[in-house]
Amino acid sequence: MELVTREIGRLAGEALRAAQAAGSAPPFDLPPLEAKASKRIEQGDYSIALMPLAKLARSAPLALAQAAAAHFPARAMIARVEAAAPGYLNVWLSDTWLNALVDQIDAEGEALFRLDLGAGRRAQVEFVSANPTAPLHIGRSRGAIVGDTMARLLEAAGYAVQREYYFNNAGAQMRALGNSLRIRYLEALGMPVELTEADRATFYQGDYLKTFAEQLAAEVGSAWTDYDYQPFKQYAEKQMFEMIRATLARVDIHHDVFFNENSLYDSGAIWTVLKRLEDAGYVYRSARPQVADEGGADEDADGKGEATWFRSSAFGDSKDRVMVKSSGEPTYTLPDIAYHVDKLERGFEIAVNVLGADHYTQYQVVQHGLKALGYDAGRVHVILVQLVALLRGGEIVRMSSRKGNFETLDDLIDQTSPDAVRYNLLARSSDTHLNFDLDLAVKQSNENPVYYIQYAHVRCAGILREAAARGVTAAGADLSLLGEAERRFLRRVLELGDVIETSVTLYEPHRIAFYALELANVFHPIFDTVRVLSVDVPDDLARARLRFFGAAQVVFRRVLRLMGMTAPDVM
Repeated sequence: MELVTREIGRLAGEALRAAQAAGSAPPFDLPPLEAKASKRIEQGDYSIALMPLAKLARSAPLALAQAAAAHFPARAMIARVEAAAPGYLNVWLSDTWLNALVDQIDAEGEALFRLDLGAGRRAQVEFVSANPTAPLHIGRSRGAIVGDTMARLLEAAGYAVQREYYFNNAGAQMRALGNSLRIRYLEALGMPVELTEADRATFYQGDYLKTFAEQLAAEVGSAWTDYDYQPFKQYAEKQMFEMIRATLARVDIHHDVFFNENSLYDSGAIWTVLKRLEDAGYVYRSARPQVADEGGADEDADGKGEATWFRSSAFGDSKDRVMVKSSGEPTYTLPDIAYHVDKLERGFEIAVNVLGADHYTQYQVVQHGLKALGYDAGRVHVILVQLVALLRGGEIVRMSSRKGNFETLDDLIDQTSPDAVRYNLLARSSDTHLNFDLDLAVKQSNENPVYYIQYAHVRCAGILREAAARGVTAAGADLSLLGEAERRFLRRVLELGDVIETSVTLYEPHRIAFYALELANVFHPIFDTVRVLSVDVPDDLARARLRFFGAAQVVFRRVLRLMGMTAPDVM
């Protein structure tokens, strides 16, 4: 289905060009015109503001609107066009055309408003990207939902999308995990264990490690009692990834690629990138940075000797950044740049990163690195995700993965539902803090938006099921019998394509959650008043309304699936 806003904007441009040809509008280069859904009924269904054209045309915007209205092309979708002060072109849609949308909705089905914005283009969305040290908790889960919904919307916009999970199975965190499992394994065998101060500081206390240790003890007995942390790390990593994949699958998230940061070291990619930056003149070696801000040198500078620096300040950064410490150990900056080089070299026109808000500076440094290497850094986009607070009884539940007293995504799913988790973690802009209210999430009432939105689909399914039981069909329905109430819903349906396009263009997937609730708010009063199977409803009108509710079911199913939620037939 074509975007109505785009078509009306195109027709308005055609009208102004016709007015120019007729001499009723001055000659000037006409930019693309943007139509927007009107907020007031007296302003039509859509309006186009021509005031920005006044300077270009050297003409009063109202005169331009009047000229455009007089030359507006006749189309089946358009009922009338009027000019309004100070320079608006207001457009009303035809009732007949709106009613006929029911047929188009039925025909498109699951592909409703699949756009051509990304046709022939590839996009990648990298999200979750948690190191396999603990079960996914609520904080990380928000990025999972935001990322997967972004991927779904990109697909709806026509992109070929790859979902990627980036992780590091080396470093201090993974060593601590391996050592923690080693200790739990010895405990599972009944052996005494004395923790050092270092052990206590880095020990992962979650019960999941006790479970892994018991499994391991059953598999290998006492054969590993003298091993260091390495085999335990490998075992814990394997078990953790199985757990993470299973958890994500519960909320219908499935990654296509799991990318190991270590592969950048194994292939030598990080050193290749470093040399390219050095050859381009953006690397130097010094004990101190050439450019530092008021906060001093990069926090990764250890001050113990000569480090390798990226001249990030050349691209607007407040200071230069350490790429390799004096010890020879790379900082996060070098592999992060190398990873994004790898992404772009794989041919993605768009690479979306879903990151915690505390990673914004690092994202900017990566952008600088890509520019220094000659890449189009504008192909990489970031969605920043703010913190989540879990509320129970109005009180915040404290979370810590190391101490084990956190709410995992599995816990939340068990206490609510996959759909409640997906909607509630999506329902606010990701750059704002979010309170996940457990009490609200489990309510079976209209104040719970998850229930309210899904109930719209349930009501559609119910009326179709009841009609089938009574032998009533929509065959031969005369859609011209549909009334203004039904058209009010259909007008809102037309906005879905714009929501998809705007969500993708601005990288704001929460917009689909806002739209879903607005659509349900329009639908439920209509369902309450537009009867189908009442004795006072004529058969021909009942058939038309049955077709309408069938189309409404298609729309709600489409919207729910764009959010990764189920579309239940009963509740």
